[in-house]
Amino acid sequence: MERSPGDARVDELLTRAADGDEQAFAGVYDALASPVMGLACRVLRDEAQAEEVTQDVMVEVWRTADRFRPERGAARSWVLTLAHRRAVDRVRSVTAGRARELRTGARDQDRPFDTVAEEVEEREEHRVVFRCLAQLSEHLRLPLVLAYYEGLTYAEVADSLATPAGTIKSRMRQGLRRLRECVETG
Repeated sequence: MERSPGDARVDELLTRAADGDEQAFAGVYDALASPVMGLACRVLRDEAQAEEVTQDVMVEVWRTADRFRPERGAARSWVLTLAHRRAVDRVRSVTAGRARELRTGARDQDRPFDTVAEEVEEREEHRVVFRCLAQLSEHLRLPLVLAYYEGLTYAEVADSLATPAGTIKSRMRQGLRRLRECVETG
């Protein structure tokens, strides 16, 4: 897949930033901080947390720029993947904290057996889906996560990953097919 001139420019800037070029990193920051913030806002649905994640991601990009490999993909995709992972980690952290609070508050309440059984079943279904998602390659998993867990459209997923919409649709169909096969086998 041929990269746009803008993507090639950011790739080159990030490569220079890996060598310690602060001016090059400023160019990377200017080009990618806004898309990172947009992705973080969509995932977190909280502007303050999205700002924190954006800051964390851009610091991580500066610290780990030497890990970027232009032959493996565009800098934009690499940075947005870092951002997505960081934002999802934040959601998981917040969700786990809320769950702990709920468990603490509900500990003394008697719950009917059916509620417990339903919760166990739902957790098992989630565990199977997450296990199956983890088995997918990243190029199949990431579009599914962005679309189904973050609510992005095909076009938004394509834009976030700097990949043509047709390619995203194909990857999502293939990913869903493999996910269904894995879930059905348990």
